[in-house]
Amino acid sequence: MFLLTAQFWKFVIVGLINTFNYYVLYLFFHNLAHFNYMPAHIISFLLSMVGSFYLNSYFTYKTKPTLKKFIQFPLTYVVNISVSSAAIFVMVDLMKLDEDISPLVASVMTIPFTFVISKIILTRESH
Repeated sequence: MFLLTAQFWKFVIVGLINTFNYYVLYLFFHNLAHFNYMPAHIISFLLSMVGSFYLNSYFTYKTKPTLKKFIQFPLTYVVNISVSSAAIFVMVDLMKLDEDISPLVASVMTIPFTFVISKIILTRESH
């Protein structure tokens, strides 16, 4: 079971760092720059994804980051951004939950999906 591996827990640590970076950026764009919550979410998500790529390459999977992997890496986040964006929309617009807390809740929901997909992309040998 992948939940018991050291690699998974390294992924979780990187995820916590990445979530912190994302959340600080989100709060900046949403509260200080006065962006609507969804553009703030998407911009923050894309910016934090770059840091996640390097942290996961070096720390989690101990693999050399390449341009090819960097270009493929956003595929790991297609599910992530889709699920998290839908969850944030449901929580904020339909359930009327707090715009500053909903992104954190949505982030937790995506961890297992992102782990599996990023492992496939980052550990696959380049040919």
